Amino acid sequence: MKSLEAWLILRSLRGLSDGTLCRLVRSFGGPNEVLSSSSSDLQNAGIRSSVVQSIRKGPDRSVCKQVADEIRLIQKGACSIVTVLDSAYPSRLALIPDPPPLLYVRGTLPAADDHVIAVVGSRRATPSGMLVTQELSERLAALGFTIVSGMARGIDAAAHQGALKAKARTVAILGCGVDRTYPPEHQSLRNEIEAHGAVVSELPLGSPPLSHHFPRRNRIISGLSLGVIVSEASQKSGSLITARLALEQNREVFAVPGPIKNRKHEGAHGLIKQGAKLVEEAWDVVEELLPQLDGSFRDEVKNAGSTEKADPVLTDKERNVLALFNDEPVPIDEILAEAPLALAEVMSLLLSLELKGVLKQAPGSCYLKC
Repeated sequence: MKSLEAWLILRSLRGLSDGTLCRLVRSFGGPNEVLSSSSSDLQNAGIRSSVVQSIRKGPDRSVCKQVADEIRLIQKGACSIVTVLDSAYPSRLALIPDPPPLLYVRGTLPAADDHVIAVVGSRRATPSGMLVTQELSERLAALGFTIVSGMARGIDAAAHQGALKAKARTVAILGCGVDRTYPPEHQSLRNEIEAHGAVVSELPLGSPPLSHHFPRRNRIISGLSLGVIVSEASQKSGSLITARLALEQNREVFAVPGPIKNRKHEGAHGLIKQGAKLVEEAWDVVEELLPQLDGSFRDEVKNAGSTEKADPVLTDKERNVLALFNDEPVPIDEILAEAPLALAEVMSLLLSLELKGVLKQAPGSCYLKC
């Protein structure tokens, strides 16, 4: 725990950025070595004189108490700690300009050979956006990709749920301490994520979900990933920050389109205009990422793609009913009113279309075209 104490002390120092802290511990060999270094060695390493003085002075009494309290919680099993020097630290994340020096983890982090895709979007997502995101994440997870998101309401939750439905790995990056759940109604989702992946934060235990934590959190979501999918995002959506960070980190950016008059999709459409890959199905993402996949996994994914199910065969009546749908959920009363068939026959056709995978029930007694 002596090394952990040194990590926590260094992280508490004002003026020492994540990128500089990581550079120092890599250069000097560890946090204890940084704390015991001379002023001249630190200055030669390019550290500002004010930060050098802070390191040489050491922590004040209040910081020492905070560090001691946090170490006690960790010893009691609140979480595990992975540092940027550990072999368990995600290799892609370690390469970004400002990787988090410490990760607080509940569950199991992605292994070095895991293939991670981030899925982000609106907290106030539409039912159709939620369903599309869940299906997309489920399919990618079934192909072997790990889905990472932020466990927020809306699109984030749908992304995690899709991966869990495929019985695959998913990782949630929090904007609060890993010992807290935000939003609180996602406690059961969080439990499932921990059991099938990990819940992760860079913030000290007990940290509240403050607004300025989330943009910083987003660099971890993109940094872990091969690429970032933005599904349903307005022009002011925080998910566009994740997309920008992904571009800065040389990650692929994907966007799911929606109705052109719907302002909830303006951010995603803007990304497409700027060159993001338009995504209608999982294979649109996969074919863009194939060159980055290792040989054996690439072959597995390609084989899975070549054995995709053919489009289902529909009867004339099924096609007529399907023609009543657009990209938004349609209430069942509206379907029954518009379909030129008896109620019992329409209900039978809806069930048949659902079994064939071209319709799905949405909240509010609605149906949505898949």
